[in-house]
Amino acid sequence: MPKPRKKDSSGSMVTLSVIKADIGGYVGHSDSHPDIIALARKCLDAARRSGKLVDFHVANCGDDLELIMTHRHGNDAKVIHKLAWDVFMECTRLAGELGLYGAGQDMLADAFSGNVKGMGPGVAEMTFAERKSEPVIVFCGDKCAPGAWNLPLFRMFADPFNTIGLVIDPTMHDGFRFEVHDVHRGEDIVLSCPEEMYDLLVLIGSPENYVLKNVFKKSGEIAATSSTQKLALIAGRYVGKDDPVMIVRCQSGLPAVGEALEPFSFPHLISGWMRGSHYGPLMPVGQADATPTRFDGPPRVIALGFQVKDGRLVGPRDMFADVSFDRARKAA
Repeated sequence: MPKPRKKDSSGSMVTLSVIKADIGGYVGHSDSHPDIIALARKCLDAARRSGKLVDFHVANCGDDLELIMTHRHGNDAKVIHKLAWDVFMECTRLAGELGLYGAGQDMLADAFSGNVKGMGPGVAEMTFAERKSEPVIVFCGDKCAPGAWNLPLFRMFADPFNTIGLVIDPTMHDGFRFEVHDVHRGEDIVLSCPEEMYDLLVLIGSPENYVLKNVFKKSGEIAATSSTQKLALIAGRYVGKDDPVMIVRCQSGLPAVGEALEPFSFPHLISGWMRGSHYGPLMPVGQADATPTRFDGPPRVIALGFQVKDGRLVGPRDMFADVSFDRARKAA
């Protein structure tokens, strides 16, 4: 049995960073090679032992490699973004040796410049004070664009027919604030729900132009965050799907775990799929089925649940590996 890790006591604030990149597909765009995942784990384990990280988990959704990391450095920390960049570059080197398809396709810069945003990888990260029990869900998509999260996030945090806590939980009754990102102008706007719900819907109903970036409680506490990077706008040409990631905190004044998962019971249409040029249903799947092959799809989403304790990631639990989502999969 592995030795238990010592309790981390460096502070109550923890940063959860999810940084992803497509560094080579196995076979085609369908999956990630086991050796790539093993190499990423080895690199992050060394970072944990050195003290850069509190904990980590390496996952993949299709051909995208996701680095899920906890640390005490805050958002946009150079040390963490440099770590992720170095891991991706090492994995790109191995992908080239294995002849994987599109090796390093998301690595749009030649050298690290302080932050991976704008360099190709997708980033979702949040810093928060740990609660007594801190359940979080990391959602990872493949063959889809960042706007894929617009409808699910709205339903989680603004739709009382999905999230009954908005009605009956006094700590949620005031609603939430939504930060919307204009992907073309690079500008953000914050709208408050339920007061500005209709205005919010006007924007997020155009997911190619406006993407939900963050959700906050009215007190300012972070509730959810997503990656908003669009590769085509960075590179100036089509270089692949954006395949976004998202972090959602749950329970105790936030949507329950079941309320955070429920929006995915309906496989709504999103852009992406084959060559990023089609619309298709977003299919919720367990980790084992996150291997899109039919017409390079359908687009997939996985949900990895963790309990965060003293910065440690207790988990993951494969939340969509549940027969209750079979109907959604069949519909997709």
